[in-house]
Amino acid sequence: MTSPFAVRDGFVASAAGPAAHFGNPLGEQRLLARGRAVVELGLGVVTVSGPDRLSWLNSITSQLLLGLAPGVSTETLVLDASGRVEHAARVVDDGETVWLLTEPADAEPLAAWLSSMRFMLRVEVTDRSDALATLGWFDGADPLRGTEPLATWTDPWASVTPGGWGYADQEAHPGSDWTLRIAVVTPDTAAQVAASDVPAAGLLALEALRIAAWRPSLSDVDERTIPHELDWLRSAVHLSKGCYRGQETVAKVHNLGRPPRRLVMLHLDGSDGVVPSPGTPVMLDDTEVGRLVASATHHELGPVGLAVVKRSLDPAAVLTLATDDVVVTAAQQVIVPPGAGATADVPRLPRLGAVRRP
Repeated sequence: MTSPFAVRDGFVASAAGPAAHFGNPLGEQRLLARGRAVVELGLGVVTVSGPDRLSWLNSITSQLLLGLAPGVSTETLVLDASGRVEHAARVVDDGETVWLLTEPADAEPLAAWLSSMRFMLRVEVTDRSDALATLGWFDGADPLRGTEPLATWTDPWASVTPGGWGYADQEAHPGSDWTLRIAVVTPDTAAQVAASDVPAAGLLALEALRIAAWRPSLSDVDERTIPHELDWLRSAVHLSKGCYRGQETVAKVHNLGRPPRRLVMLHLDGSDGVVPSPGTPVMLDDTEVGRLVASATHHELGPVGLAVVKRSLDPAAVLTLATDDVVVTAAQQVIVPPGAGATADVPRLPRLGAVRRP
């Protein structure tokens, strides 16, 4: 689908289709953060209808969805049997249909997996990504100007959701100011917004704000990711709901163990004007200790990134990332502390064969 915002001056398309920017990413960030701009997101849209939709989704994903009230926004994960993240979806129910908003490349795989899990239940799964548009904004903006969207999702990231758990410092958490709203609209409505005088921002602006808010995304996930590593128990996992695939790992790591890796924010040295790309190895001296999963230039913080690193890495260590024949140094800001996990008051037993010395 061609972006309706392609009519705007300065439009530069991203690989996914919506605008990456309109010529001034930093200025667009400021407007977006202040609630004065709209951003086309290009998200995947999967709907689930039928009387069994909430109980069914509750039984196969990480969030408590049974009894979810119409209009209440939440988030859920699909995990494999080992607790690793396979899919992530923003969730809102309108009383008849559950709307699942996910990353563009994940819509088709998510819809296919859900369809394979239907069995004899009264549910219908539809991938509607090609027929609908998604627009985002922060508190203060009103890009639809009275037009009713098909669905509206409000990000719950601003606080720890009921049944969740936050590993990061809650008193200084930057997510408290994250007020993202996402509307699912028809292409005609998106075109009307694009033709209006509402300022527009690109995906680069939103990505920088996401990084600064420590907000995890499916784009941060690799084949080993468990939710604890990204502090995703905060918004996408209910720790006391019934069984679902991967629950044993979620409970065991949270109560008795520690995640093997942890998310950190990196403040990157911008002296050479180079921002490393996601996937760049994060090094401590000559040893790889993690990977960069997101990077951008923030309008106040400068070059920043999110990285998943070894749990045991010293939070005070200065790291390096090599890109374009330039070595960029980086300082860590702790998101998931090295000691995160092991919340249960369970006595530590000595190792088998250990000798207790007087």
